Amino acid sequence: MAYWLVKTEPSEWSIDDFAAEPGRAVPWDGVRNYQARNFLLRMSRGDSVLVYHSSCRRIGVAGIARVVREAYPDPSQFDGASPYFDEKSTREAPRWVAVDLQFERRLSALIPLARIRECPGLEEMPLVKKGNRLSVMPVTAGQWERILSLEENS
Repeated sequence: MAYWLVKTEPSEWSIDDFAAEPGRAVPWDGVRNYQARNFLLRMSRGDSVLVYHSSCRRIGVAGIARVVREAYPDPSQFDGASPYFDEKSTREAPRWVAVDLQFERRLSALIPLARIRECPGLEEMPLVKKGNRLSVMPVTAGQWERILSLEENS
């Protein structure tokens, strides 16, 4: 099993939206960065995912989801009405993928980015590296455990 972090804007989809539909497989689509797409391609069914709220007033890790469907062509790339439409992508040669995630749980308290940045052992995490704006990134088992220990200590 691998560990991941996905960023979402709560105005688009939040941990509360996940929680409102327990058991539903939610398409994680609209990723339009090649490196982030490549990480989606590496996700496997059963992998654990930190759901991180970004571009909002309270930024940080808000909950946990699980991968329930591995990468498949992102349908939004073919939809001319979608903000994620890609005119260069074809059904024969899709450029973008999505995965399906399912709600596991909310954290007992949001773990803010500032707390993650100051936590020993998380200095190498891509999330805290300057200039890293990826919306999907791997998390090591040690980083996963360290972040969840912050929840226990809040």
